[in-house]
Amino acid sequence: MATLRELKGRIGSVASSEKITGAMKMISSAKMHRAEGDLRRLLPFRQQIETIIGNLLTADAEFSSPLTEPREVRTVGIVVLGSDDGLCGAYNINIFKGLLARLRECREKYGDNVKMVIFPVGRKITKAVSKITGSNITMESLEGVTSKSSGDEVKRFAHELEVRFLDGVLDSVELLYMNFQSVSRQRLRSEQFLPVLPESFTGEDVKAICRPCIFEPDAATIFVSVLPMFLLAVMQEVFTENRAAEQAARIMAMQSANDNAKKLLEQLQIEFNKLRQQSITTELLDIIGGQAKQ
Repeated sequence: MATLRELKGRIGSVASSEKITGAMKMISSAKMHRAEGDLRRLLPFRQQIETIIGNLLTADAEFSSPLTEPREVRTVGIVVLGSDDGLCGAYNINIFKGLLARLRECREKYGDNVKMVIFPVGRKITKAVSKITGSNITMESLEGVTSKSSGDEVKRFAHELEVRFLDGVLDSVELLYMNFQSVSRQRLRSEQFLPVLPESFTGEDVKAICRPCIFEPDAATIFVSVLPMFLLAVMQEVFTENRAAEQAARIMAMQSANDNAKKLLEQLQIEFNKLRQQSITTELLDIIGGQAKQ
């Protein structure tokens, strides 16, 4: 049985842990709200680009861009976004499981001989991906690209993927990341980055805001110029969503740890009070016994 001193020490340690997890939850909450604000600021930019391209597609003109041309897929690039830091529960584990499922789907879709190049973003997911390389699966980490990358680094990363696609190094590029929906809900999402699908600009939401326009110099030239801007907007949004989802997962993990610490603290406090009461009762009995002998 633990002594009073031991129980007091354990209570102090658990109380300190409760304060730490509470503080970490508050920090993660602030970071998540900041990422939410970044998402709201990015949304109008992407919507404007989608509107421009939607207007272009409704015009009577022919469009062609190497970024939209599908080809026989021999090499698939998969960008998988995770976290650089831990203490976010099963966040990276769920992403890694989704990656394994996506690799199986690629083999079923393109054949067993398809080559897959994984671009992990985040130290934790990079460590997990390094264990599955082999059998036509390779991993490549671009220098300076992390889950906390700035806008310039994200732009450089998106441009690098475009260049590899245009050079034929990659025949298809996919994005795998956590879609932020709320603090308690993040959903794993996989979407095609390259080649750009026409469905990206033909949805009902885009059609509803399209209006007849006059294009200068001409619609085809504008289409070719705007398309890389759309890809950059997509990549920036994905990185920002990943940061928001990571912090949301960390909030839930810290909340769970805080709740467990509170329960343990209550149990230790009850045990401490029982042991202290038992010690007081024993001392009283010794005093009464001593007086009786006198």
